[in-house]
Amino acid sequence: MILSPSPSGRRSGPKPRHCRIPQRHPQHPDAGAASDAGFTLLEILVVVAILGLLIGLVAPAALRQLGGARTSVARQSIERLSSVLDLYKLDLGSYPTTEQGLRALAVQPAGAQGWTGPYLKGETTPVDSWNRPYLYRSPSTRGGHEYDLCSRGPDAQAGDSSLICNP
Repeated sequence: MILSPSPSGRRSGPKPRHCRIPQRHPQHPDAGAASDAGFTLLEILVVVAILGLLIGLVAPAALRQLGGARTSVARQSIERLSSVLDLYKLDLGSYPTTEQGLRALAVQPAGAQGWTGPYLKGETTPVDSWNRPYLYRSPSTRGGHEYDLCSRGPDAQAGDSSLICNP
């Protein structure tokens, strides 16, 4: 488009538009947005409170599961040791005496003819899930059992009510 001067000396055609560049005002919500990155103290405290509540709710349940798992492992270990004691009886004709204990499964007792062990690895007496030695008695003090193989359980009480024993 060709602009020609008008009779008044002005150019005809589109009027020039003035571009206005927006300026940030200190009271504008976007003012200094780049320098305000981060979290407020209140936001951090809310997150910490929520995490504390979650931990308070989840931790007791997790600890109960851990206690139940130890009891389950103790029962399984007693069953495994019972199988090993049965192998010992097959070889020698009887279970180890109370005096010989479970150590007779790892180290040959004096005068044990037909012992083909060791029936357990190592020379130490086996321990339960709470790192305490098992209670072993032969003959059994319970009816219908040839021997007693028990763990004292999580409370370490020797009372019969808290014992975890061979079935």
